[in-house]
Amino acid sequence: MTKASVAALLPAIVAALPETAQLIDVRSGKRHSRDAIWQTVCERAVALAASGIERGDTVVVGQSDGAEFILDVFAAWTAGAVAVAVNPRLTPDEQRRVLASTGARLWLGPVACETPLRLVEDKPADLGVLASRALGLDVPALMLMTSGTTGTPKGVVHSLRSLSARLALNIDAIGLPDLARTLNVLPAFFGHGLIGNCLTALAGGGALHVWTGPDVAELRDLADFIDREKITFMSSVPSFWKIAMRMSEGPKHPLARVHVGSAPLSLELWTEIGRWAGTKRVFNMYGMTETANWIGGASLEDPAAGDGLVGRAWGGSFGVLGEDGEVRQRGSGEVVLNSPSIMLGFHGMANKTSEVFHGSWFRTGDIGEIDADGRLFLVGRIKNEINRGGIKVPAEEIDMLLERHPDIAEACAFGLADPVSGEAVAVAIVMREGAQASDEAIKEWCRKHIRAEAAPSRIFRLAEIPRNERGKIVRSVVRETALSLRAAAE
Repeated sequence: MTKASVAALLPAIVAALPETAQLIDVRSGKRHSRDAIWQTVCERAVALAASGIERGDTVVVGQSDGAEFILDVFAAWTAGAVAVAVNPRLTPDEQRRVLASTGARLWLGPVACETPLRLVEDKPADLGVLASRALGLDVPALMLMTSGTTGTPKGVVHSLRSLSARLALNIDAIGLPDLARTLNVLPAFFGHGLIGNCLTALAGGGALHVWTGPDVAELRDLADFIDREKITFMSSVPSFWKIAMRMSEGPKHPLARVHVGSAPLSLELWTEIGRWAGTKRVFNMYGMTETANWIGGASLEDPAAGDGLVGRAWGGSFGVLGEDGEVRQRGSGEVVLNSPSIMLGFHGMANKTSEVFHGSWFRTGDIGEIDADGRLFLVGRIKNEINRGGIKVPAEEIDMLLERHPDIAEACAFGLADPVSGEAVAVAIVMREGAQASDEAIKEWCRKHIRAEAAPSRIFRLAEIPRNERGKIVRSVVRETALSLRAAAE
């Protein structure tokens, strides 16, 4: 078949990949050109069809290898199926919950429970069976699971149109030269890794190097790898950068652009990453699963760079929702936004979907402030606010304050029930090696740098701050860990 006839069988995002796009697995060294991606995807889509997958069916993608994950997502779309992206490390019980909640008929990747269909891989590659199967632009295409370790998993559903809009806006904001050689170190089962790093780089016609979850030993080679492969762009979470900077000296040749996202970023860490990467073109990114990853970002070069700055929207617009129900373009309140990359909705949760919209505005659940120049500063999450005597204190504000302390490597604030004030401000901290500061000295330092009601009254020392598989802090888990360690010590 000709390239044109093969392209006609593919969904829009895959068919639109520029000829220069490359997918490279770092560990194996295997390289897929654009044409090789097309061929592999079509062959896998034929196998899915032979297994009994019909147009509109749901297929779980749970490969641990990032390059294989991407190829399987493309194959599912080519076979006309919705791809459900999941963590490959789910337990059998978690896998069963995903299957039950999504109605998936097949699981691609390691699975410990029964699925309705079995993959048929030895079927002759008759590409004709794919005719008219590829997904349209406005039907469900990708389901990203935002939870699943407890209770019923919540699936955020995107169409190829919302994904294509986000990729176009990302490319416009980042620029093709910066995307020439991208290194992805994140898992491919959530938006930051899959959409922000992988699909954006491929759609931009760049060479995408996939190095899923490098361990501590591997990270010793990070800077050398960046220099050797002339990497231009990287994006990861704050916890990754902290480990990477500890394990590896910075590259000799500066990165063209760096993104940091998926968790709050203090100015101190922001600046440290810039020094390590050899550039001030380090961007504090704002995004969420419901917006298909990034919705905005601000550079360390911005004169206003500081805690919480995420800049202006990349397509669409930001607003703040006041207590009177009015959306304003300036001021403080819950952050709301309009964007062409907004999800179709939560799978099977119509009521939940309607709750997160205020008219045409999507309610983010974040607290923020938009300044006179239209720049957005994030303050924290509504659900993370600590209610101290009726005064709401954003936990993230305390996190970033404490990480300025010279003896503290990481911090996580949370509320504890208090008979007098309702909630007391507590913090879990990880001390830097060799640090000697006492709890009372840390409290006194805080009282000098933050208003009285936000200063922590209880301190818990941990060896590390617990995080989920996305690198995000789960405050309820941190609270439970801190309290259990304190109880054991007593």
